Amino acid sequence: QVQLVESGGGLVQAGGSLRLSCAASGLLVGINAAAWYRQAPGKQRELVAGITVSGTLNYADAVKGRFTISRDNAKNTVFLQMNSLKSEDTAVYYCNAAVRKSWFRQDYDSYWGQGTQVTVSS
Repeated sequence: QVQLVESGGGLVQAGGSLRLSCAASGLLVGINAAAWYRQAPGKQRELVAGITVSGTLNYADAVKGRFTISRDNAKNTVFLQMNSLKSEDTAVYYCNAAVRKSWFRQDYDSYWGQGTQVTVSS
């Protein structure tokens, strides 16, 4: 009933920028914590950036100073602004969110998006 849909990926030159979006839809009260992960070919999925319901941010060392995670609670959407992209940023980027679905229960279910491809050429 709840889906996360990523968008905004594509092919860019090194040094360029992309803005990824993750929109939650369906029967939900809201998003608690959310995060962006990425998985490059032949590598494990890794955490890129996270944001809590209160706005606390954390980033992987590899993207600090270049990426910014943000959210629009009214639209149930999470963003990842990616600047100064490098070839090593090439990966499929996945959105993950802890979603509250009930007004009566204070619990959360984790959802994953389908992923969006980001390719950075040198």
